[in-house]
Order: sequence, then C-alpha cells, then structure tokens
Amino acid sequence: QVQLVESGGGLVAAGGSLSLSCATSMRTIRRYTVGWFRQAPGKEREFVAGITWRGSTTYYADSVKGRFTVSKDNAKTMVYLQMNNLRPEDTAVYYCAARLVESTVNLPQDYSYWGQGTQVTVSS
Repeated sequence: QVQLVESGGGLVAAGGSLSLSCATSMRTIRRYTVGWFRQAPGKEREFVAGITWRGSTTYYADSVKGRFTVSKDNAKTMVYLQMNNLRPEDTAVYYCAARLVESTVNLPQDYSYWGQGTQVTVSS
C-alpha cells in the first residue's frame, strides 16, 4: 500500500517562500515518479513539478520554472517542493502523487496514488 502525506502549507505574502514536504511509504520500491499538482477553486488539477526516483530527473510546469524546485531525500523517501517568489495565482491546494514507473508525465490520470493535499494561500 502506497501512502503519501503532504505538509508545510500555509499563508504567505506575495514574494515570499514556502516549502512543502511529501512523506512516502515506498521504501521497498525502487522505480517510481513523484509529482506535485495543485488545484485552485473552480479550476482543474494541474501539474506543478515532478521527480523520478532512481534517475533524479526533474521537470516543471512553465508557470513555476525558475521559482519552484523539487528535490528528494532517498534515505527518508521524502520529496520536497521549495516555492520561492510566490504569487497570488499560486494559491491552491497542493497534492503530491506517485506512479510506479519512472517517466516524466504530467497528467493527473497517469498517477495512481495521492496524498490528502495541503493548502497554500498567497496574499497580494
């Protein structure tokens, strides 16, 4: 059973930073991809960033390139999303998700496992 738990959301002023964490239960799994997605009220869930576990390939949505950084800690099986220079339009519930294949896909339907989400609110 794969479990994902996000933490680190909160309220921040525009231009500020937040760091999200995703704790995974995949210690015995060696090939998978973890993605970060977000969903704002009234909008579809969208891809933000992703990282492959063994190859450590990272990829980002154009809207966050240069501002967000995804990283991982292999020993702790944790994935992080560092968000800098936040904008009001980054306000959303942020989810981490996993798929048991290493590939740089960015569609929600390609991910089988999801966390419960954490709220990020950026004030103007």
